[in-house]
Amino acid sequence: MSDYIVGVTGGVASGKSEVTRRFEALGVFVADADLAARAAVAPGSPGLAEVTATFGTEVLADDGSLDRVAMRQRVFADTDARRRLEAIVHPHVRAQLRRECAAAPGRYAIAAIPLLTEGGARAAYAWLDRILVVDASRETQLARLVQRDGIDVALAERMLAAQADRRQRLSIADDVIVNDGPLQRLDAHVAALDMRYRTLATLSTS
Repeated sequence: MSDYIVGVTGGVASGKSEVTRRFEALGVFVADADLAARAAVAPGSPGLAEVTATFGTEVLADDGSLDRVAMRQRVFADTDARRRLEAIVHPHVRAQLRRECAAAPGRYAIAAIPLLTEGGARAAYAWLDRILVVDASRETQLARLVQRDGIDVALAERMLAAQADRRQRLSIADDVIVNDGPLQRLDAHVAALDMRYRTLATLSTS
């Protein structure tokens, strides 16, 4: 059972997945908010029933699952729709992440939450003991998005604009990894933080 939980967040294309993969390689359990969000609106789930009641059956695919492309297009163009969707999904995600982390083996566990800042930060995730922000410059994020997703700069700019800005994310951070350079540099950063978190977890239970 893990009594010490670290939240990991960062903007799109900041390198969150690269960081959490390195923690996993060190034996740390990582609960993924993206997977929890999928489970929250899985066919037959209360979450999907809420989404359908709110947005109508046109957001469903032929097999009864959520049509993610249609839903994404709808909320991307409508801020109010995005907020209504988040109000449905986020409570399910928070509960699932907390269950997974509490049941995880090891000294501490990680909850990977891309939208931690947008989803209420510490007020919504009061059970997080510490928050790690993976940070990258806007220029780096744009370049990675264009290369990774094969999109143009205009779309990449809109994707960044839909998220919290760097200042907002850094304001909730206990720890920061700046990921503007080669990925190999992450190894040392993660190893050092792993040692810190193991120590903090031990102290919290002593």
